[in-house]
Amino acid sequence: MSKVQSIKISDIILDNRIYPRSSIDHKRVAMFEENMRDGFKFEPIHLERHPDEPGKYRILDGAHRFHAYRGIGKKEAPAEIIELNGVDPLLYAAQKAIGPRQLKEEEAKDTARRAYQNNPKLRSDEIGKAVGRSRQAVDRYILDLRASIQLDMDIKIFCMNRLGIPQDRIAVRLNETRETINPNNDLEKGFAVSQVAEKHGWPEPLVWAIKLEGEEYLDKCSELQ
Repeated sequence: MSKVQSIKISDIILDNRIYPRSSIDHKRVAMFEENMRDGFKFEPIHLERHPDEPGKYRILDGAHRFHAYRGIGKKEAPAEIIELNGVDPLLYAAQKAIGPRQLKEEEAKDTARRAYQNNPKLRSDEIGKAVGRSRQAVDRYILDLRASIQLDMDIKIFCMNRLGIPQDRIAVRLNETRETINPNNDLEKGFAVSQVAEKHGWPEPLVWAIKLEGEEYLDKCSELQ
């Protein structure tokens, strides 16, 4: 567990890139300010070292407490410095935010989309757990983004394949497994084009192009009926 320490208010930044809510609830801030003046103690703010500004910290949890400390004239705030170790800061912030108050639908959708755009390898259930929504809901939120990213990947794979670049080199360049980008194995085993397309998430015309590559014109016509 990280140690609680006092951090200067002037060194703390609310970075909207990793803030999951659409705005600050100023009524909540005012309530916190009143409680602080009455001597109430609050949980420490969660911070991470700012990746772009040395010596500064950005808020992972506690934006309203931060505004309240600043509002009553405090120069420092109790905080924990969190080491995320690869965890997406936006999703960490979102999961902390849904503790006291669920994200609104638009906030959950916006956070899910931003997280997926930052890292398309995130699974829907991982995002859903952070924003307090089901995997199916996240699938709906990011449907168009996923389709766009997949189409871009398909085009890159097809172009590199046509250039004669070996499958293992394509996999390395695109940071994908060889199985992900190579449907030939399944085609050679006798699986139908539609089955291979569904398994790999590729459009059927792209699988047909790979299957028919190098065949004579009449053979292609026969295959395509």
